[in-house]
Amino acid sequence: MSSSPVFVLDANVFMEASRRYYALDIAPGFWNALIEHAEKGRVLSIDKIKTEIDRGKDALKKWANEQFYSWFASTDQQDVTNAYSNIMIWAQSQRQFTPTSQAEFASSPDGWLIAYALAKGCVLVTHEEYDSEIKKKIKIPNVCQGVGVRYTNTFRMLRELGVKLI
Repeated sequence: MSSSPVFVLDANVFMEASRRYYALDIAPGFWNALIEHAEKGRVLSIDKIKTEIDRGKDALKKWANEQFYSWFASTDQQDVTNAYSNIMIWAQSQRQFTPTSQAEFASSPDGWLIAYALAKGCVLVTHEEYDSEIKKKIKIPNVCQGVGVRYTNTFRMLRELGVKLI
């Protein structure tokens, strides 16, 4: 792997952008930058995030299926599956979280996203923020800190990639 990080994107990166500050019709530069950096091997997401996006009936679903389809990586890989098992063991061993939050985490794509980042050495991009006191939800940054995965947000990723929306 090169010294330049590869960023793996959470569903909220796509969804928040499309519904709010980088709507596809008013900020095509953001979406073009994602494709440009995906083509360079710097940006991707996973199949389980695409499934989440596909639940919507909106422009984001259309874009994901027509423009970004090639960059939703399969999680059906032994190294990812092994990492996922380790993440589930970690999550279940954390007494801070309620049994309900642990069950919700186990059924969400979040564990797979973190597993992909862990297995492939990617930087995970999410809008979630670390919360040391949280009990009722297992947040991505909490797991990332627990298992040693680097994470960031959309804006820091854009800066690191050198994206300029002009």
